[in-house]
Amino acid sequence: MNWFTSKTNNLQKLYVIKALRSGMFSIAIIILFFKQHGLSMREITLLQSLFAIAVLLFEVPTGNYADNYGKKKSILIGGCFSVSGYVAYSLSSTFLGFLTGEILLAIGFCFVSGADSALIYDNTEQDQEGNQSFIKTEGNGGSASMFSEAITSFIGGSFLALVSLRFPIYFDVLLALTVFPVALSLHEPEKTEEEKQQQKEERESSITKMLRIMKYSLHGHVEIKWLIIYSAVVSTSTLTMVWFIQIYWMAAHVPIFMFGGLWATLMCVGALVSMRAHVIEKKLKRKRSLIALIVLPVIAYVLLGLHVAWWSVSFIALFYVVRGMNNPIMKSYINGLVSKKERATILSVQSLIGRWMFAIIGPCIGWVHDVYSLQIAFAVCAVLFATMGFIVLMFLHKNRLL
Repeated sequence: MNWFTSKTNNLQKLYVIKALRSGMFSIAIIILFFKQHGLSMREITLLQSLFAIAVLLFEVPTGNYADNYGKKKSILIGGCFSVSGYVAYSLSSTFLGFLTGEILLAIGFCFVSGADSALIYDNTEQDQEGNQSFIKTEGNGGSASMFSEAITSFIGGSFLALVSLRFPIYFDVLLALTVFPVALSLHEPEKTEEEKQQQKEERESSITKMLRIMKYSLHGHVEIKWLIIYSAVVSTSTLTMVWFIQIYWMAAHVPIFMFGGLWATLMCVGALVSMRAHVIEKKLKRKRSLIALIVLPVIAYVLLGLHVAWWSVSFIALFYVVRGMNNPIMKSYINGLVSKKERATILSVQSLIGRWMFAIIGPCIGWVHDVYSLQIAFAVCAVLFATMGFIVLMFLHKNRLL
């Protein structure tokens, strides 16, 4: 029995899928690509905001689809949309063309988001390892994703981009196609007879179930609600910085040929932290782990705002320490509070709230950058995320989650 047909290699296959999905040859030079085609920073941040809004519209319905019709099928459909999105990008030269690509990529992202993590948790539960095991396996998946982005960004930014800034996108299309053979070989854990019977008895419509789970996670279960909101604040604090990294490098006069190597280094930092997230969480414990997730980005914004220089580029690594910790730790806390049949939908709600927050905050920070300066934008980020993080931490403490 080979690796593709084996039913015992599910976790390995899910790691491979995460890695293939996360690899992006064009990511280290994507801002330069946009600017080459005449887009301003406002238009670039607007594109990312519209991507986030598209995710808002499709995240929970696609997570609900995965719960009802199968996580493997959801991953395959997501792969189709992702390939289409990269093809659209490779053929476009205008804002509208790039927007088409972003929307297709957003739908593809949504179909896979939650489904892959839910499958990881399902397989971890079957091995009877418990919460720490999920943090470790999800952390390994996040590590695979970041190492993949590190390798592809280095190749794309340092070599392929020498041909043209569009050339790396052609390789993004090819990479997206490689997801299909691995996804087709996945073995989705079969539902028990009790679970099948329960599903038949419920007979809820997809919309009704989706709304019920959203209400439950954001209103009916106070612990899940505040964990989701806190995760959103943390992810928004790091995602906002992602779209300003290349702007910061240009302001700090970092040579363009170094972009690929620097981006790869950041990914490796995140990957190594993600791989050891279970160890970090075990040592720091819940309270200090949660506090660290917002304190580190705030410190990084302050340091970067005070010094726009080549030597301060290293401070950006703090964001990737948090990116490596956030997903495995927060998803583990949330997964431990929900049932298997609703897990993918609730994980999609978690992602939805984060995207909703970025859709509002991201363009505002872009506006501050255009009207004032990069340093003022970072100062606003530091104050904003420190305030939001403190408020949510107070509610977590009030509900004995801290």
